[in-house]
Amino acid sequence: MSQLDSVIKPKTKRSKRFLERRAPKLSEDLKSAMIMKGGNTSQTVTQALKDIYSLKKPNAVLYKKKNITRPFEDSTSLEFFSKKTDCSLFLFGSHNKKRPNNFIFGRLFDFHVLDMIELGIEKYVSLSEIKTSKCPEGTKPMLIFAGEAFDTDNEHKRLKSLLTDFFRGPTVSAVRLAGLEHILHFTALDGKIFMRSYRCLLKKSGCRTPRIELEEIGPSFDFVLRRTHLASDDLYKLAHKQPKALKPRKKKNVSYDAFGTKFGRVHMQKQDLSKLHTRKMKGLRKRKGEVVEEQDGQEPKVKRRD
Repeated sequence: MSQLDSVIKPKTKRSKRFLERRAPKLSEDLKSAMIMKGGNTSQTVTQALKDIYSLKKPNAVLYKKKNITRPFEDSTSLEFFSKKTDCSLFLFGSHNKKRPNNFIFGRLFDFHVLDMIELGIEKYVSLSEIKTSKCPEGTKPMLIFAGEAFDTDNEHKRLKSLLTDFFRGPTVSAVRLAGLEHILHFTALDGKIFMRSYRCLLKKSGCRTPRIELEEIGPSFDFVLRRTHLASDDLYKLAHKQPKALKPRKKKNVSYDAFGTKFGRVHMQKQDLSKLHTRKMKGLRKRKGEVVEEQDGQEPKVKRRD
């Protein structure tokens, strides 16, 4: 058992608060990402990592020093840094003759590598090369995935899930129209993945609904899919398991139709209609000197007293 895996008893109040923040919660904190480069990198990879860091800020940690490691062969160093910085996502950049301009997107479950997908950069346009105004730091992006492969191929499905986890940003209860400013568009076509970043401009349209225009702000990537390390179906299902306290409770006697209309069912005891008080009308009142006789299966007969 390593030192990080052992049970640590806090000796000061500061360390106690630190361990409480790291303790498991029903609603986990926002996922942070580690962005690091390998022992050998190119100028393209270094600048691309900085641009991804600018999109992910402030929920990211950028390592400026080189880390001599190979995630597909040995992931212990990634798991060590994950425990140290409390990050469950990582992006590793490297460059060599066999795999030039290489990105590895990955995520961890319980501080162990869950899945990794390797992407090669074929074309790259940095943020600084596109001379337009950028979105503010920490803007929650809208994610768009286009391409049939994201719905049919298993590797592209996991890549879609991984990219969604990486760029999704914080969970919010409401969104204002002006907040829908940043768009990340991923397209799968001919074995490649195209990543584009746009800024949403709201123009006057002469009516209440504004006219939408998209302006590319960068960065721009053309990826090619390389190696993959995917978790088994059982482990992937376990990573998505939610505690019972967070699962929505089913409400009894409540149903919805196809249009979203809410219907409720009310249970009542059986009513005795003989004791039901109704409105009395003058035409139904008995006259003086009349006796009403009722017979089974026949209409009542009225006899007049002399």
